[in-house]
Amino acid sequence: MGPAEREARTIELNIARRIRENRKELDLTLEELAKETGLSKGHLSQIENGGKVPPISTLSKIAFSLQTSVGALVTGETNKVSSNKIEFGRVENRSPLNNTEASPQSVYESFGFKKQDRVMRSCIVTMSHEFPAKPIVHSGQEFVFSLEGEHEFYYDGETYKINPGDTYYFDSDCPHMGRSLSEKPAKILVVYCNPSELR
Repeated sequence: MGPAEREARTIELNIARRIRENRKELDLTLEELAKETGLSKGHLSQIENGGKVPPISTLSKIAFSLQTSVGALVTGETNKVSSNKIEFGRVENRSPLNNTEASPQSVYESFGFKKQDRVMRSCIVTMSHEFPAKPIVHSGQEFVFSLEGEHEFYYDGETYKINPGDTYYFDSDCPHMGRSLSEKPAKILVVYCNPSELR
C-alpha cells in the first residue's frame, strides 16, 4: 500500500470513528440511526467498523441524522453548539448541503443553526429543472413555502403545480421530489421535523 492509499485509509477510519462517536454522543443506538437514515443496522455497523466506505449520498444521510455536516465527519472540524434560547441564521452564514438524492443542479443551503435542542431543520433550495433520478423517501414531516418561480411537486404518485406564495405540508415517508417549471429556477424554503427526535 502506497502513501496515498495509506492516507486515504486513515481518512476512512477517522470518518468511521467520528460517526460512531457522534452517534454515541446523541445516545442513539444503531437501530435508531438505521431508522433515521433508512440504512440497515448491519450496513451502519460495517461503516462504523471501517469495513465499508460510505459514498457521499450515504454520508449525507448519516450526517443529517447525527445533526452534523459531511465536512465535520470528514475533517473533524465542528462549530460549537449553542444552548441559547434563540439563535440567528445570518444570510452570510448559509452553507451548501450535499444532498445527492436531489438533482445535481439543485442547490441546498442550510441556515446552520447551532441550537443544541433544535427539533426542526431548515434550508433554502434552488430547484433544478429536472426531477432527480428517483423520488426521495425519509422519516419525518416537511413544510414548504414557495419563494420564487413555479415548480412541479411530485408526491406519492401525484403531481402538483406550485406557484410563488403557495405552501404545502407533507409526511416525508412517501416518495416525493420537485423540479422548476419557470425559466428562472424556482426557490423554496423547506422546514423539516422528525417526530422521533422529540424526546
